[in-house]
Amino acid sequence: MFEKGELIMCGGHGVCRVVSVTGNPLDRFDKKRKYYVLEPVFEKASTIYVPVDNEKVVMRKIMTKEEAEDLIGHITEIDTVWIQEEKSREQMYKEAIRTYNCESLVQIIKTLYLRKQNRLREGKKVLSSDEQYLRKAEELLYSEMALALSIPKGEVESYIRKAVSRQKSMV
Repeated sequence: MFEKGELIMCGGHGVCRVVSVTGNPLDRFDKKRKYYVLEPVFEKASTIYVPVDNEKVVMRKIMTKEEAEDLIGHITEIDTVWIQEEKSREQMYKEAIRTYNCESLVQIIKTLYLRKQNRLREGKKVLSSDEQYLRKAEELLYSEMALALSIPKGEVESYIRKAVSRQKSMV
């Protein structure tokens, strides 16, 4: 169970702060079921209620600074993945995003970034679906890493690029 004040990843909402754990907000007579009251960190205008015993929505603590640094240290080792058939490829992206697994998000970002560069080099347009999945994966990963690393979300990408560049120069 998460505690008041904790930062968690919550499926469909990204990074949220646990505001409280309360009774059922829709049925005050239901004394048995407890709910998390969550506030998205990067969207202050909403409040989310999720049952504590919920098994459908992915909820986990955000990564620690050490976990974020470790992930960055292994980015070059995370393989890209390419599926030729568009529907299967899109399904793989959806599944990876739904899991909120950071390595899977890195895999999507690397794959789509390289695909984008290749298409531009060939004089082709970037597919809007590729752009959409790239933005979603970056939003999820960068918002979590910003909090874990205590840096602004807008600086996460350059932080990662510099760290990866340093790793490559050391090899």
